[in-house]
Amino acid sequence: MIGVWTLLAVLLAGTVIGLVRNRRDGRMRAVAVTAVTPSEATLAETLGEPLGDRATLVQFSTAFCQPCRATRRILDEVAAMVPGVRHVEIDAEARLDLVRQLDVMRTPTVLVLDKAGNIVKRASGLPRKADVIAALGAAID
Repeated sequence: MIGVWTLLAVLLAGTVIGLVRNRRDGRMRAVAVTAVTPSEATLAETLGEPLGDRATLVQFSTAFCQPCRATRRILDEVAAMVPGVRHVEIDAEARLDLVRQLDVMRTPTVLVLDKAGNIVKRASGLPRKADVIAALGAAID
């Protein structure tokens, strides 16, 4: 009888964890700018890429990450739609210093930067195109 209760508890815990992760995966959330943003003067140098004129979409990905391919496609489409927006992809395995500095825990992670290089929004997991466009609206204002 104890085995049945243990099995039910494990199934319940797994279901709850799965539902929570599914709900949070890919959602854009606001970021406390001072907590994670490197200094504005060195952000472009730290990324190794120039920033966009109006906003920048920074994607952290790895070679084996399947959702990273779909994220790359979404961010490329959004950057092509909105003038002055640039998409920069960072290899998380090659840039562990930046991964640690920006507290990237999984791939894909997307950061939305305003024109000054401040992180406005971030998402872990595959973001929806509409969410990326809305986050850009907050960054461009």
